[in-house]
Amino acid sequence: MPMSPLPAAIFSHMTTIGNVPPPPLRNIPDLKKSKHINYGQLNALCHIRGQHSRSISNILSAHNTFMKQYPKIFLHQKTRLPKLFKQEEKRELNEGKEESQHQQPDDSHDIAVHVHKAHDGHTLYRPKRSTEDFEEFLAILKKLPIHRTPYEHKTVWKFLKTLPDLTSQLNDEHLKTLSKTVFSETWLKGSTVVANDGFYVILKGLARSQTKVYYNLMEGSDSQVSFIPQSSSSFILGEKFKKSTLAEMYLPSYDSMLSKWSTFGTLEIIPETESETQAFSVVTENDCEILKIPAKGYAKIKEEKTKLENMQKLKLIRMCPYYEEWPTLSIFELTALLKWKKFPPGHVIVESGNIISFVGYINSGCCNIYRSIIGFVKLQSNKVKKARKLVYMGKLKEKESFGEISILLQVPFTCTIITEKEVEMAIIEDKDLFVL
Repeated sequence: MPMSPLPAAIFSHMTTIGNVPPPPLRNIPDLKKSKHINYGQLNALCHIRGQHSRSISNILSAHNTFMKQYPKIFLHQKTRLPKLFKQEEKRELNEGKEESQHQQPDDSHDIAVHVHKAHDGHTLYRPKRSTEDFEEFLAILKKLPIHRTPYEHKTVWKFLKTLPDLTSQLNDEHLKTLSKTVFSETWLKGSTVVANDGFYVILKGLARSQTKVYYNLMEGSDSQVSFIPQSSSSFILGEKFKKSTLAEMYLPSYDSMLSKWSTFGTLEIIPETESETQAFSVVTENDCEILKIPAKGYAKIKEEKTKLENMQKLKLIRMCPYYEEWPTLSIFELTALLKWKKFPPGHVIVESGNIISFVGYINSGCCNIYRSIIGFVKLQSNKVKKARKLVYMGKLKEKESFGEISILLQVPFTCTIITEKEVEMAIIEDKDLFVL
């Protein structure tokens, strides 16, 4: 009986496969051992007794042993510290260079040095600036301020920040503004430099002072004595100090010499009547380059600063709820009396039962309002006693004011006000408000 084509094909294929020899045997590749595994400890861990026990105590004991031994199967590489190289020779060379760079003249017999140190002055010998930078600085000062680039203005500002007589009394913003008005003047030998109209810094040459006293840079000094010897041969005294009996103790001699980086003059505009009788002058011993900061430039800075502060105070008062409908002229009268003051967090501004001493306008931060009440406190012995507690009532936020009613009507505060975080506010003291 003939076979169908499909079974005949399957049979022929099976016969062909049966005649094919099996593939040759191959070895299983070796597994690479990890460098981070301790296989001895791993083998011991796998053969801990009690792992397959039916007793619970044996299983717990085997588990605890397993957990203690498990960390030991990992190998930890030992950290090696870097080797220390001998640098004694290099250090000796560096020390020699530093000593040569910082060698300073012998000042053991110079009384000006000891007076300077006694008044907590800066060091007389500042690090040497590179000659190239200094020459660039001189070249910039020869230009008119309007012709200088932003980079040149910044260079002048950097040099001004190295003068202690300026940095001790003016902040960086004022110095930055002044740096755009300063210029350099060349004075020939024997010239008399009258310093009634500005503040001067000697850049090159020597000069001898002819006057005893120089004005303070800034007016409004509260101290009776404002003696500020900030740099070599530089003396700046307050107006009140000039008339005191202590003046002769601190005044420089007539023949005191002013050298490089010495300062003289004033930043306050002196009336013509006083400038004729009080001439602040020096005589140049040789050709000098002198930097001048005009007093009018500083006066302009103060005027702009006053305008900005007054506008800020006016805006602050105007935004407080009780002053929204006040006339602008009336608010201007208050701005003249305002003073800025900061309070730290947790500061008690006024306690309940007291009359506050100022009116406050909060510019930043906030204050918490508490009411003092008497309550009952239960003790451990089941007894009850009276105790005073502060209960939170509300919050004073930015652009809010307080204290007007307490001062004007002389009524004690019914609440306690405590700052929650640092608070900056403008205040008007009660004595100023009564005068108004």
